[in-house]
Amino acid sequence: MSMNKQQLAISVKKDEDISQWYTEVITKADLMDYSKVSGCIVYKPRSYEIWENIQKFLNDKIKKSGVKNCYFPLLIPESLLLKEEDHVEGFAPEVAWVDYGGDTKLGERLAVRPTSESIMYDSYSKWIQSYRDLPLRLNQWNSVVRWEFKHPTPFMRGREFLWQEGHTVYATQQEAIDEAHEIQGYYNDVYEELLAIPTTLGRKSIGEKFAGADFSLTVEPFNSADGKVIQGCTSHHLGQNFSKAFDITYLDKQQKKQYVWQNSWGLSTRTLGAMVFIHGDDRGIIQPPRVAVEKVVIIPLLFKGKEEVVLNKAYELQQKLESLGGVLVDSRSEYSPGFKFNDWELKGVPIRVEIGPRDIENNSCIIVRRDTNEKIEMKLDKINKDSISDILEEIHFTLYAKQKELQDSKTIEVNSYEEFKKYITQGYRCLVPWKETIESEDKIKEETGAKTSCLPFSHKDKDMNGVKCFFSKEDATCYAYFSKSH
Repeated sequence: MSMNKQQLAISVKKDEDISQWYTEVITKADLMDYSKVSGCIVYKPRSYEIWENIQKFLNDKIKKSGVKNCYFPLLIPESLLLKEEDHVEGFAPEVAWVDYGGDTKLGERLAVRPTSESIMYDSYSKWIQSYRDLPLRLNQWNSVVRWEFKHPTPFMRGREFLWQEGHTVYATQQEAIDEAHEIQGYYNDVYEELLAIPTTLGRKSIGEKFAGADFSLTVEPFNSADGKVIQGCTSHHLGQNFSKAFDITYLDKQQKKQYVWQNSWGLSTRTLGAMVFIHGDDRGIIQPPRVAVEKVVIIPLLFKGKEEVVLNKAYELQQKLESLGGVLVDSRSEYSPGFKFNDWELKGVPIRVEIGPRDIENNSCIIVRRDTNEKIEMKLDKINKDSISDILEEIHFTLYAKQKELQDSKTIEVNSYEEFKKYITQGYRCLVPWKETIESEDKIKEETGAKTSCLPFSHKDKDMNGVKCFFSKEDATCYAYFSKSH
């Protein structure tokens, strides 16, 4: 379908209406389309390939660690879902149910997978008999359905989304706790090493932890553009809560029956939403180079009578850079160079190469960086995999540094509730001394719209002696980040 420059333009600025900006950007950048079911989206090839790049990166890490991939059914009998009390209570409002098979009413309702603890742990109880069967470390890549009634936001909060869920079993608590931290580290690598997004590592508060977990570890990016934190992914230590509910036991070396210790952990396509929200600008999305579908687009400037020589040089450059992956030539003759520039800026390609007849005569071309819009003149014989790789790496680190600076500029330490309310209203993330309770967090959220992001590891060992809670003025038990959230 033919498009014009007007159709590519984003009609609102990111800092004026970020919700409208986000909606326009993800559709115009060809990441997704809406389906007939509210809250369920179509992942178009560009977004799905970025997800595949994330998937490969994480798969390599967890497989090297000894995790095996598997697949369990989508439908879960109600009796299994009800086995762990806290778990059921946490998920019950979001479960979609199947009551009929054709015209026949089912004898037992089936839940459409909101998460797989119950169905996987039923199998684990049969598979695990002895200490020799441990550890058991399985992961599956799938989709889950959570019938959210909040406002759905594509990639960020939907009724069906893609993710991986790891479910692991150990003989000892310490092994399980160590793995929960190990996986949190891998997730942090996805954001920082792959997506160029700075994060905060910590523990979720008691009120925000996973239903049925002893504790939840989290990786939290902060979107400085709207002052909202994004729960990037979580790694949960389940203790023995599920092993007791599902009777997952083993005989130890002394032939004594023991309950196992368990973890579950997941990272989802929310990564795509975080990438758009955090790096995107008024011209469109920015694909971080290490995850980009298209890394380099070469745009030949086609003048009458010179088309062949320019196209030949463009394809020659493409061949030189082929091993980078994601290098394409935009040879569309029906669109002007200006339209193509805007099109690829909107789609966030890290590097654009412009080449015309005069450039070829001068043995040069123009390289444009998507992150800074900087134009670099480069000799054609200097363009190779190494020279372009260097620029791509520079873009990665520039994107990261920019966001780290913005995150730090919108983070403030406060000690009083009055200060807290002032800065939360202005879109800040507040670091506060806090006496951790569910009741106080609920009250703070009710009054300000802010809740805990995490209890950061950076402040885990701070001396709390004499430190008072910013809210209750009682003795504080920890430091916490509070902010509004996506």
